[in-house]
Amino acid sequence: MTIYFTRTGSPSEERFREQLDGHELRFVGSLEEVGEEAEMLVILFWARIDGGFLAAHPKLRFIATRSSGYDHIDLAACSERGIVVCSVPSYGENTVAEHTFALILSLTRRLREVATAKRIGRFSFEELRGFDLHGKTLGVIGTGRIGLHVARLGRAFGMEVLAFDSKPADVIASLLGYTYTSLDELLRRSHVLTLHVPLTPATVHLLDREAFAKCREGVIVINTARGGVIDTAALLEALDSGRVAGAGLDVLEDERVFQKAASHVITDQIIEFLHADPSSPEERHQRDPERLEELRSLHRNEALLARPDVVFTPHVAFNSVEAVERIDQVTIENIRAFLAGEAINTINPLPQT
Repeated sequence: MTIYFTRTGSPSEERFREQLDGHELRFVGSLEEVGEEAEMLVILFWARIDGGFLAAHPKLRFIATRSSGYDHIDLAACSERGIVVCSVPSYGENTVAEHTFALILSLTRRLREVATAKRIGRFSFEELRGFDLHGKTLGVIGTGRIGLHVARLGRAFGMEVLAFDSKPADVIASLLGYTYTSLDELLRRSHVLTLHVPLTPATVHLLDREAFAKCREGVIVINTARGGVIDTAALLEALDSGRVAGAGLDVLEDERVFQKAASHVITDQIIEFLHADPSSPEERHQRDPERLEELRSLHRNEALLARPDVVFTPHVAFNSVEAVERIDQVTIENIRAFLAGEAINTINPLPQT
């Protein structure tokens, strides 16, 4: 089998080569480098798989994403083509939870400002004063594996922990010492608000203008889930007004600004537009509003990263030595199971034959 891997680091590449001996493995930097002969594909969450990509790779029969989330893959299009899609359902509950608290503490102890204070030649204890987590209220939206670890850590810090989930786990809540409540009450009472839900039609812009208006004045917002769960424009407004005192973000609605400045992304799009097929001007005209909103989104996301009251990390909450090893091992098991005709950890239904 010809198996392509995108954006794979050296330790992972060595692991795959050692444990998948006998197959043709090709390691590339991006989807653009995946050849049309690819039969199997291993990706990270950066790679967006849509109908156009699938049409250009007709031999593809298997996709493994090295993540638990799969909103970057058009599952319906894969199912139509009989392509099996697998994920890594569990690998970094404690890893992401620990990173969540790294972001929380970065904001509550104002580490970004403290780290730069000496370099700008000014230091004031009063101006750089943080606040304790002990005695504050932590609001956890989503109590899956990661959310439960976050709730446990919150209790260890001496925080009152409120939770919201469409499927409350009352027994676990009593064991860990947190309380389920309505989303409105959680927003109203939380000093720190943290998101741990997948990106679905029901969770897109879960935190929007209306939600922020219900929050406690000066709330801190943390997102290590998916960027689309927060309305970026609404978050910028809430930061400007002081409703949100700070945001710790590991994800954005448009994560291209993690890799390139918005101006460079726009330049690339202009070049692509100039080289596009001019034979269908109507289609290009219909896409103009979409392109305009896309450009606005790029600038909004870049504006977030420039703010002193925002601490950001480039989608690395999962990125510990131990978690990556677990991700790689489950991915190898997914590949071997598919080759043996017994696919595991599948996330898309295939048409009945």
